[in-house]
Amino acid sequence: MRNELVIQASESDAVIALLQEGRLMELVKEDGDQAYSVGDIYLGTVRKLAQSLNAAFVDVGYEKDAFLHYHDLGPQYMSGKAFYEKVIKGKQNTKIAKSDLLPHIDKNGSIDKVLKSGDQILVQIAKEPISTKGPRITADISLAGRFMVLVPFSDRVSVSQKIRDRKEKERLRKLAKKIRPNGFGMILRTVAKNMSAEDIQADLDDLVNKWKNLHRQLRGAKPRKCVLREVDRLNAYLRDIMSDSFEKIVVDNAELTGEIREYVETIAPGKGKIVQTHSSEVPIFQHYNVDRQTKSAFGRTVNMGKGTYLIVEHTEAMHVIDVNSGNRSNKNESQEDNAIAVNLIAADEVARQLRLRDMGGIICIDFIDMQRSENRRKLVKHLSDAMAKDRARHKILPPSKFGIVEITRQRVRPVQQIQTKEKNPDLMVDAPITMIDALEHKFDKIVASRLSKGKEGPIFLHVHPFIHAFLTQGWWWETIERKWSKTYGMKLTIIPRDAFKMLDYRFQDLKQHLLN
Repeated sequence: MRNELVIQASESDAVIALLQEGRLMELVKEDGDQAYSVGDIYLGTVRKLAQSLNAAFVDVGYEKDAFLHYHDLGPQYMSGKAFYEKVIKGKQNTKIAKSDLLPHIDKNGSIDKVLKSGDQILVQIAKEPISTKGPRITADISLAGRFMVLVPFSDRVSVSQKIRDRKEKERLRKLAKKIRPNGFGMILRTVAKNMSAEDIQADLDDLVNKWKNLHRQLRGAKPRKCVLREVDRLNAYLRDIMSDSFEKIVVDNAELTGEIREYVETIAPGKGKIVQTHSSEVPIFQHYNVDRQTKSAFGRTVNMGKGTYLIVEHTEAMHVIDVNSGNRSNKNESQEDNAIAVNLIAADEVARQLRLRDMGGIICIDFIDMQRSENRRKLVKHLSDAMAKDRARHKILPPSKFGIVEITRQRVRPVQQIQTKEKNPDLMVDAPITMIDALEHKFDKIVASRLSKGKEGPIFLHVHPFIHAFLTQGWWWETIERKWSKTYGMKLTIIPRDAFKMLDYRFQDLKQHLLN
């Protein structure tokens, strides 16, 4: 499958689009002013204990205190606490000796037996601030690299469950045990599969240097200090997804192109040449059809073709997706056959939507009811296969007796939401971007076709009165009708039709011939 990354950069942020065979699958934003990113390590202060939650609230400098549950202290919390206290005082080198490993804390213990208000504690951001909540943190510090995760105060070695080959798992396990530094555990990531010992050793060396940097920053540190910042989201994203399947990485900023090429070469030697600078005058997201796909994929209604569509709703507690067959029907299919056909299409789109919007927590999907148990099993299997490439941890539950499929998906940052309605400042109303965008795209094609044949305007567009009002209200020289006429070089006249449905439209020439 052809994978491409398209990166739109500005002075303050960058937007990364992952395309598979030209289809938008993921959209990631890196805000240059973003603080408290997943993986950042802070020296915090315990503000108060919440014994009813078996948790503590920790001041890491954010406007809302960070939340630390007892289970997120990690089994080796006491080892880390003693070690880091000595580092802060300048009495501890970077090496972890056997004598530094203290007994594990009780996994069913109580927060007040371990922490008290005013304690200093080294923590790592596990979830970014979401809605009105502060960050969620863990005291179980780990350092993530491309091929592995390094865990201080542990001796455990494990290999990603997604690596199925037993021989490869055993090779990686033996290699990890051989190169593992004393006092550190190692988790080999999925991308470590078939990588050479030299590549894995190089990744380990980078993480050891990161550990030394943490040690250096922690000496004499004061509370609220960020002692180690994760690589920016763009580089972290590249680190986590880079594979041989990528054919192209296109960036619309020449300076950033050089930085990304250099970084890609360090994490995937030989792949730096696939990083290119976008040279067309057409904006990069328009050139690669990202803008159009974004507008159609992020609305409340997501069309899947042949009349089928999803309704996507977000609430504080969960996300809800409703599957609708619309006007899709086939006289040669039974109701059951039609239901499973629509549900399989929907399963693919649901898997895409979860990645695209980065929906996390609880997701409830109301598929079309099916009577046959084999069809319900087929649906869950298809959904599971569709989500196999999703890097976020997730679990799919079988359909309930009401036909609801529940998914839990790892949530580490707020759900991605993009405005999909366009405001008309004179009417103080919204219009669907997908509708307006479709009309402009159609007009562009018609104009190009007529100009290539030596034909001129005007062109008449017949639409529902609401759409007409949206396109024509305001000062004449500022209307969308006027803007399109000027942009595409052919006069456009928009006519309201009371008999039209909201999404109906028709282009005609001066002789009332239909234009397609």
